[in-house]
This record gives sequence, structure tokens and C-alpha cells, in this order.
Amino acid sequence: MWSLKSWQGRFLPHPLPSQERLRHYASWCDAVEGNTTFYATPTRETVASWARQTDPDFRFVIKLPKVVTHERRLTDVDEPLRVFLDAIEPLGPRTHALWIQLPGSFGPTDVPTLARFLRQLPTSHRYAVEVRHPAFFDDPHAAELLEAALTPVSAEWIPFDTTAFFRTPPTSDAERDAWTKKPRMPLRSRALTDRPIVRYLGRDDQARTVEGWQHWVGVTAGWLREGRSPTVFVHTPDNADAPMLARRFHDEVRARVPELETLPEPIPAEPLTLF
Repeated sequence: MWSLKSWQGRFLPHPLPSQERLRHYASWCDAVEGNTTFYATPTRETVASWARQTDPDFRFVIKLPKVVTHERRLTDVDEPLRVFLDAIEPLGPRTHALWIQLPGSFGPTDVPTLARFLRQLPTSHRYAVEVRHPAFFDDPHAAELLEAALTPVSAEWIPFDTTAFFRTPPTSDAERDAWTKKPRMPLRSRALTDRPIVRYLGRDDQARTVEGWQHWVGVTAGWLREGRSPTVFVHTPDNADAPMLARRFHDEVRARVPELETLPEPIPAEPLTLF
């Protein structure tokens, strides 16, 4: 989430206690994907430490556990969902959205299950759904079914844009690994709510990553002018430069929407000296 080894000594001081890493990451970016919660629900004490390291307006987009979304496919999940919601409670307003990432096999015929699940969720949270079944992108009727399930509960549809990544063959070990694992998702730019969320995957080459996100710079600027509050996550296969790239993306959007607030000043990765 915020402790990538390649960031240590560049974006985060090294050595740095694990309980301090999020605070330093939050000086670079004002949002984070909570991906580790997919694999295990953290303790309340751990989540409370996340809250202590961030300001109340910092954004967590927290992924629901795989036992809920992948293993039980949103059915008979009252107990693991209760445990999860209790664990993340210390985040308070920092929980920008709960991220429901569904497996690629979760298709249009499963939408009634999703709709039922969403209706039963507490209204104290916002929700965002990421689907990976091709029909939702290729079949307008399937897309309409999904939007009809999301709209009544003000849930967002998260696009995962991998078009720039899959445009040309991989050229590094990290890209070759991602080539076999990442989904080939068609481009989708439609927002359903006032809080759209985008996940963008570029390349390890910075220039190609920047070239590939130009579409999202325009879309994000447009959302801001409409009064929406978008959150954009920038990834590359190795994520080595992700914090710096995220800030560059923010700068490009702000060049089009000058009233957009600046990001915080990063905490230096190395102590300042006089010489």
C-alpha cells in the first residue's frame, strides 16, 4: 500500500519504522488504495495507526476481503463483512469508498446478486465496484444492467484502464510479469457519481506512461469543472516511480483547473544538512 521497497531512500526515509511509513507517503499523495485488506482484514489497532498517520481529509479506497467478493461471491457474507466493517471503523471520514473488486467470472447474470448485496450494505459508507467480465464493456445491455444496480445506492463503477499498458509488447521483467496477470480492460470514462475513481496502468517507461494518461487528464479536469471530486490512482508494472508520477498527473490536471488545491510538500527522504 505505501511500503514498496524501491521507494525507501527515495520517497520515504530508510530506515523508517513501519508505523511511520504511511505518514511519509501521505506527504506525497493524498489518497491510497487499500489493497492488502483483500488478503486479510487488519486489526482495529492497525487501522487506528493508519488514522493517526493521516489527516481527516486523506482518502482511503479500501478493498473488501476476497472471502466476500471472490470466495463467497457476495452471498452469505454477513459475518466476514461485519468483522471487516468493524476493523476499518477507526478511519472515520478517511474511508473515501469501499472498493468491491469482482472476479472476471462475475458476469451479467450475477448482477441481481450484486444489487441485493449493495442494498444491504450500511449507508454510512460510499461504495465503488470494479468489474472485469468482458460483457460489461462489450454489451450495452449488460452495462445498463450494472449501472441500474449501482445508481440507486450511489455506487461508482471503477474503470481499470490498461489500454496504454497493452498497446505494445512488454520490455522489462516487471512488464512481462504484469502482461500475464493484468486484465485487458477496454477504456471506460463515464462517471456515475460525484466521486469517480480511476485506476490507470502505464508502463515502466515514464514518457509512455505520461503519454497514455493524457485522456485521463482531460476527463479528470472535466469532472472537476462539473463539481465532482475524482480520485485517480497511477500505477506502473514496477510502481517504482508511482508517487512522483501521481504528483505529475496532479500537476497536469491543475494546469487545466488552476483552482485545484496543491498536494502537500513531501517530507524529505533524507535529513536536511547544512553542507
